[in-house]
Amino acid sequence: MSKIVSNATPLIYLAKIKKYSLLQSLYKKIIISQEVKIEIVDEGKKLKKPDALLIEKEIESGFIEVKKVGKLIVTTLELEPGELSTLSLAKELGINEVLVDETLGRTAAKIVGLIPKGTLYVLLKNLKLKKITFDDFLNILNKLIESGFRLKEEIYIKAIEEAKRI
Repeated sequence: MSKIVSNATPLIYLAKIKKYSLLQSLYKKIIISQEVKIEIVDEGKKLKKPDALLIEKEIESGFIEVKKVGKLIVTTLELEPGELSTLSLAKELGINEVLVDETLGRTAAKIVGLIPKGTLYVLLKNLKLKKITFDDFLNILNKLIESGFRLKEEIYIKAIEEAKRI
C-alpha cells in the first residue's frame, strides 16, 4: 500500500456513495493540494454537500493529507486549479501516480510523466484483489452514475468487459 495524490472528482464521488473503503484498501494515504481541499471541503460545506463533511472527516483522521504546493508546473493545457495543483504536488513529492478522472487532467498527467489512475481503476483494482465481487463492482459503478458520475458509454462498456475478465 502506498500514497497517491488525488484530484477532487474521485474523492467526491467515492464519498457520495460512501465507499472510501475502496481507497483505504489500496492506499495508506491520499494526498491532496490545498486547492483541492478548498474545492471539495470548503466550497462543498458552503453548498451543504454531505460528501464535503465525509471528506473532512477523512482529513481529520489523517487518511487524507492536505499539502501546499510549492511551485506549479507549466503546461500548455488549460487545467482547472485543482488539476494543476494535483499534478504539481505529485511531481514535487516524487509520487508517480495521480487519481484524476477528467480527460484533460489525465492527458496533462501523461505529458508531465505521471501515471493517471481514476475512479474506475479503484473499482477494478479492488475487484482484482478480491475486495469486492463482480456484483459489488456493478452495483458500485451504477451508484456512481446515479450520483452524477459522468462516464461515456464506451468507457462504461470497457469497464464492465475488464471486470468480467478479472
